[in-house]
Amino acid sequence: MGDVRVIEVKQSVFADNDRKAEELRGTLRERGTFLLNLMSSPGSGKTTTLTRTIEALLDEMSIAVMEADIDSDVDTRTILGTGARAIQLHTGGMCHLDAYMTEQGLDELVASEGSDGEEATGAPVDLAILENVGNLVCPAEFDTGASANAMILSVPEGDDKPLKYPLMFSICDVVLINKIDALSVFDTFSMERVRENILMRNPNATIIPISAKTGEGIDVWADWLRTRVAEWKTDE
Repeated sequence: MGDVRVIEVKQSVFADNDRKAEELRGTLRERGTFLLNLMSSPGSGKTTTLTRTIEALLDEMSIAVMEADIDSDVDTRTILGTGARAIQLHTGGMCHLDAYMTEQGLDELVASEGSDGEEATGAPVDLAILENVGNLVCPAEFDTGASANAMILSVPEGDDKPLKYPLMFSICDVVLINKIDALSVFDTFSMERVRENILMRNPNATIIPISAKTGEGIDVWADWLRTRVAEWKTDE
């Protein structure tokens, strides 16, 4: 029996996406828009965290959100209720977004109508947030062209997730530990251990404990975003 010929196709697919992602980051710098790619497991509290984030920052900067889901517009309706601009991205069954999909969403955000119903073409967006499809595997593999990557790890998920999903934690600039109000219930979750596990995967990660339910820690998270958005605009 002859040798089996194996053709690795992922490299070319990822390389093409990486080129597009760098191109998109250049466009975002020209626009003065900071794009945050927010990832997590389903049920970790992404949308609730976003509403808290918007409440903390909307008076200071223009915020727009792209909600990515396989189906439904539930989360988009929630975000629109905060006063931020928002659109829904349906992935058609795909478990991630790539740079091409993100670019389509950003172009639609710029052209979308403002809250007063008037055409908002060209309207500046200081902070654009992509709420990526909920899982800890596929979204980590594709560069979306974001200015920074963030993820939410909720207390009920356990402190061992960085060991099980190393790529996700290795690519994130910031990790939000959500639902700290439930630490007394999930008493096997150790903040010290989860920090060690995260830093093992990514020594440069910023770790911020929060409770989207009570608002605890949101001020620290908002300050992190303020600083990064300002730095992004300064580096234009």
